[in-house]
Amino acid sequence: MSVTVLYFASLREAAGVDRELLPLPASLRALYDALSLRHGFSLPATKLRVAVDGAFVPWDSPLSDGCEIAFIPPVSGG
Repeated sequence: MSVTVLYFASLREAAGVDRELLPLPASLRALYDALSLRHGFSLPATKLRVAVDGAFVPWDSPLSDGCEIAFIPPVSGG
């Protein structure tokens, strides 16, 4: 059982990849915490939006095998 994690902007730069296939985690928060340690993400989860299968969801949303998870940092631009 696995999930695909997509990275954008500063998270993609820190991870060095734009996506990863990972084992199905217990929760979105547990997944982000583990990835923060692994990749050295500096943004706390409270600063991110999270999407599952293309839809924004709360951090306590359930996960299922094969889902696609995107952690989306704040962006700036002009």
